[in-house]
Amino acid sequence: MALNCGILGLPNVGKSTIFSALCSTPADAANYPFSTVKAEVGVINVPDPRLDKLTAIFSPDRTIPATVEFVDIAGLVKGASRGEGLGNQFLSHIRDAAVYAHVVRCFENSDVIHVNEKIDPASDIETIDIELALADMQTLAKRKERAEKALKNPNEKKLSEFVLTILNDKISPALENAQPIRSLGLNDEEKAAIYDCHFITAKPQLYVCNVDEHGIKSGNAWTEAVKKRAQIEGTEAVLICGKFESDLCGIEDPEEKKAFLDDLGLEETGLSALIHSAYRLLGLRTFFTTGKDECRAWTFHAGDTAPKAAGVIHTDFEKGFIKAEVYTCDDIFLYGTEAKIKEAGKYRLEGREYIVKDGDVMFFKFNI
Repeated sequence: MALNCGILGLPNVGKSTIFSALCSTPADAANYPFSTVKAEVGVINVPDPRLDKLTAIFSPDRTIPATVEFVDIAGLVKGASRGEGLGNQFLSHIRDAAVYAHVVRCFENSDVIHVNEKIDPASDIETIDIELALADMQTLAKRKERAEKALKNPNEKKLSEFVLTILNDKISPALENAQPIRSLGLNDEEKAAIYDCHFITAKPQLYVCNVDEHGIKSGNAWTEAVKKRAQIEGTEAVLICGKFESDLCGIEDPEEKKAFLDDLGLEETGLSALIHSAYRLLGLRTFFTTGKDECRAWTFHAGDTAPKAAGVIHTDFEKGFIKAEVYTCDDIFLYGTEAKIKEAGKYRLEGREYIVKDGDVMFFKFNI
């Protein structure tokens, strides 16, 4: 289960610089709008110190981290929903993402052109929000048309009436006020009924404040404004200095990299914070499998049962699930070996109803 995260924002806010740092590979980053004219995709390992510790304990032949897929989507501008700046092409990439990171420029630099010729995060965010809402309104109109035609079919009438009620009474008024669909608090039944719409503003969103070197640790007035907005919306805002992260990627020695972060009083890189924030927004967690062959991190949804988690490895594991042998990362870090975990009574057998927890180390028994 790979997380797919789209990176969007106005042109020249630092999306491509951040994407390049994430992937540790060059991406187009130029001082003019639309230097990125197609979506770039990169698959990045999810940083997890727990996996590093498990590897040190078990010395496996290979270590496989969880991954996240980032998509660098070219800059959106006012009018993107009508095709301005190749907007329709860019919006199609956003629809494919599970979550998107909205990069907002929170630094002043006369050498880097701002598409609106001023630094104003609130205005930048509003521009993007309006364009995404307008794009969703086009989707809304098409879905309403289909639902109205389906009313003539007795087998589809009840569902179509339900869909139209949601679209007319809830979604349409919200979009007309540039209010994202994710803020409406739709229940599971309502979400399922309109799932085929793939509304952009129904997706989780987090903010990425792109700052200069002076704002890495404490931010500035612009980042505070974005954080306040994020809090109101019930999401997160991450501070990243694209230039700093790019420089940091050039340091290969982990100890030297850690010392660099320590000097700045940072516990993790901005890129790591971004990945972890996206995980939290989607309700994703990690369990581990260990052994001589490999130590591996697996991604699952919070609340998943043991058979569901087993299905992440292989569908046969879920179908033929018998039980799971479970202990926690903290257990192995404390006791050092599985034998000592068993002696301490921390090694457990769990059945089909067990709710998997973040940091569980699991071995599944199944029959097919």
